[in-house]
Amino acid sequence: MNKQHKLRELEEVLIAQSTSDGDGVQLKRVFGGSDLARFDPFLMLDEFGSDKAADYIGGFPSHPHRGFETVTYMLAGQMEHRDHMGNVGSLGPGDVQWMKAGSGVIHSEMPKQEEGKMHGFQLWVNLPAREKMTPASYNDIDANSIPSYQLNGVAIKSIAGELEVNGEKVSGVVIGLSTDPSYLDVSFSSDQQVDINVPDGYTALVYVYAGFAVIGDSNYQLSQGKLARLSRDGRLLLSGGSETKLLVITGRPIGEPIAHRGPFVMNTMDEIHQAIRDYSDGTLV
Repeated sequence: MNKQHKLRELEEVLIAQSTSDGDGVQLKRVFGGSDLARFDPFLMLDEFGSDKAADYIGGFPSHPHRGFETVTYMLAGQMEHRDHMGNVGSLGPGDVQWMKAGSGVIHSEMPKQEEGKMHGFQLWVNLPAREKMTPASYNDIDANSIPSYQLNGVAIKSIAGELEVNGEKVSGVVIGLSTDPSYLDVSFSSDQQVDINVPDGYTALVYVYAGFAVIGDSNYQLSQGKLARLSRDGRLLLSGGSETKLLVITGRPIGEPIAHRGPFVMNTMDEIHQAIRDYSDGTLV
């Protein structure tokens, strides 16, 4: 069967697990932890969301990172970012921050509200060994600068990458990275299908955060709070209903060893221990 007709199949379904992070922030861990090679180049996805201030008011006080990128995407609420380089940025509804920790960054992410709804996602994207010790940087992306597409009853916000969706090229703000990540927020207004041409060999993940979706020609309904990890060849065919909202995340696997502990992701445990020593000695950044 050639690629034009081959569809990606479900390989794994994960249910987002309730947990807490930072200073008591309640969130759902969609994936992360062990056996990360199956998500390569991605490391973790969290969904945070609550209209109770007690669930988010503690925020994420100052903490370090090394060796990967964090992508924070806000749907509702206000968060402030500060880092050791003197950068200060505010993230509101629809805004994105794409931060490369590289060799080291110390930053905080704190709510800029005392009541109301807070909702968003944080994705961790790994860096290849040759980029892990490059200088830290970050890119605040205003909601209005994120390309939006309307394709036959389906609304798409394209945060990153370049993909062909329903025969039309969809381009995001962030392109040209070594892992070639694509990150789409897809909303259905009626019963529709979305056909996405993902390069063969790429990891493809679908996370439903409202409603349900059907992957390919299966009968399985991927409901809210579930993530699908798909086979790495073929087209990605998604069906959804009028309430369906989901994230599509794809990327080129790095194929290198992954060593991780807390906020550090490197290739060997020796490098992890060095990062811990550097942070303890005040030389991480």
